[in-house]
Amino acid sequence: MTTGFFDDIAPIVFEGADSANPLAFHHYNPHEMIMGQRMEDHLRFAVAYWHSFAWEGGDPFGGQTFERPWYPQDDMGRAKQKADVAFELFDILNVPYFCWHDADLRPEQGSFAENLSTLEEITDYIGQKMENSKTGLLWGTANMFSHRRWMAGASTNPDPDVFAFAAATVKGCMDATHKLGGQNYVLWGGREGYETLLNTDLGQELDHMGRFLNMVVDYKHKIGFKGTILVEPKPQEPSKHQYDFDAATCIGFLRKYGLENEVKLNLEQGHAILAGHSFEHEIAVAAAEGMLGSIDMNRNDYQSGWDTDQFPNNVPEVALAYYHILKAGGLGTGGTNFDAKLRRQSLDAQDLIAAHVGGMDICARGLKAAAAMIADGGLETALKDRYAGWTSADAQAMLNSDLDSIQARVLAQGINPAPRSGRQEILENYVSRFV
Repeated sequence: MTTGFFDDIAPIVFEGADSANPLAFHHYNPHEMIMGQRMEDHLRFAVAYWHSFAWEGGDPFGGQTFERPWYPQDDMGRAKQKADVAFELFDILNVPYFCWHDADLRPEQGSFAENLSTLEEITDYIGQKMENSKTGLLWGTANMFSHRRWMAGASTNPDPDVFAFAAATVKGCMDATHKLGGQNYVLWGGREGYETLLNTDLGQELDHMGRFLNMVVDYKHKIGFKGTILVEPKPQEPSKHQYDFDAATCIGFLRKYGLENEVKLNLEQGHAILAGHSFEHEIAVAAAEGMLGSIDMNRNDYQSGWDTDQFPNNVPEVALAYYHILKAGGLGTGGTNFDAKLRRQSLDAQDLIAAHVGGMDICARGLKAAAAMIADGGLETALKDRYAGWTSADAQAMLNSDLDSIQARVLAQGINPAPRSGRQEILENYVSRFV
């Protein structure tokens, strides 16, 4: 028996590029083999519970536009109805995973004890639904940014009682994630930052954040959670400045607090843009340090100044992202989570399905293009050629030398290098052949 929300829309199937059906996959064929692995297993798609079911259609200048049967989200009966609809969508899309914040699943009760009780109740209900579904949990997390208690941060809050509330909340969410067989646990510090330095002790806040994350790692091992702990970079919004600014900042933070072997990164395309980077840059930085964990797939509107979280539609951008993911050996326990939401004018249930279908097709096209570029080897050949000089004995010896001996060698050999072309336009044209 269905809820009727999706009007008995049939499961989405692969019909190929020639199909004109808007509710069919044109490029995403989960069983297609790419580099010796099924496409579904490369991409590991996940639906984001919050944007798909908890978000009400507001923006910075206006409130709710969506009308859903489970609104207002302040009752356990409606929370269970929301879960029923969510699993209908998972089945229609045939996605392997979903993701959640605690506040997406349960109504806000005010006190920690009541919030924990309702979280346990709704995750028990979701666990029962998972027994009859192929969709598992990619990751869970705690929303420690929406409620007014978090206005000055969670682990970085100047009030130790807020730190305690945050620690208790994360423990409950980790327990729920573990119970549901989650493959990762994510922390995003939406308000772990500051609005003004006039009232902020940066050093103390960073130390508290580092201690908090060490507690999370310790608890992971205590309960035998085999998943990966992930942190998610974002430079600002809602805070003026957030301590998890970008991939490089997070990596430096993890190394400072001895967490580089315990924690990886969950990277989002929209957050990369806000930090002044490309998505491929953030992925390449994390991969270079062995800290690539999972990705949130979306895009921002380049004419807007905030994180618009739209579904992806740019194949070249997506192809370069998956190129670096494939070169790094894949996503491991991570996946491709659609941290993306409908436009507030897209009111219909069918819009929600079509948005995911389109995003999955874009990712499939990007993955296939990335795999084709790897098979062709053109970028790798160009890279090896550009750095070929470093394979010489003199170049390698120089790295273990000192400034005196290097200067002597430059004088003795009359070294006077001429610049060489980086061939950027040729390489950009090369990528265009595949996308």
